[in-house]
Amino acid sequence: MARSKSSRLTGTALLAALVVVLDYALKFSGLKIPFPWMPTLKFDFTGIPITLSLLMYGLPSALTTSAVAFIAIIARSGDVVGASMKFAAEFSTVLGLALGIKLTGRFVPRLRKGLGSSMGILFRVTAMSLANIIVLPAFYGVPESVAYGMLPLIAVFNVAQGAITVLLGIFLDEAVKKRFPIPKP
Repeated sequence: MARSKSSRLTGTALLAALVVVLDYALKFSGLKIPFPWMPTLKFDFTGIPITLSLLMYGLPSALTTSAVAFIAIIARSGDVVGASMKFAAEFSTVLGLALGIKLTGRFVPRLRKGLGSSMGILFRVTAMSLANIIVLPAFYGVPESVAYGMLPLIAVFNVAQGAITVLLGIFLDEAVKKRFPIPKP
């Protein structure tokens, strides 16, 4: 689906702004939902506009919206490590989704999105497992053996958050495309 540069830029800017609004609104309203077994991990919806930016405008748009989320988190909290972890989580998810959709290009669209979603979640779990093995001991003083012991819970959280992000992003993308079809040139 061909889109003009100006529509890609405008759409990316709108979705990036939505990322910031969601991040700030969820943080200051207290509506982020703690993961029951590790309350320091919280479910949120900031990854959905990032997924939408990938599906609507491509990987450069998803990278941009992920970078905006990174900057917004730093501006709101000053937490560079937390912002970096959020960037890694969300961008690894959309990178896996993009690669999964591209690699399964000849499949039925629903199957493509299903395999892409699985790959996105797998990328997220892998990236965040590796990141936590490095970050927890280096920045939070967690002993390495404890960090490794936390990985199964971190993986379960990332499977759930990745599924929320990807599935709601795909659902909203399909809903928008049904209601606002783009004419073919």
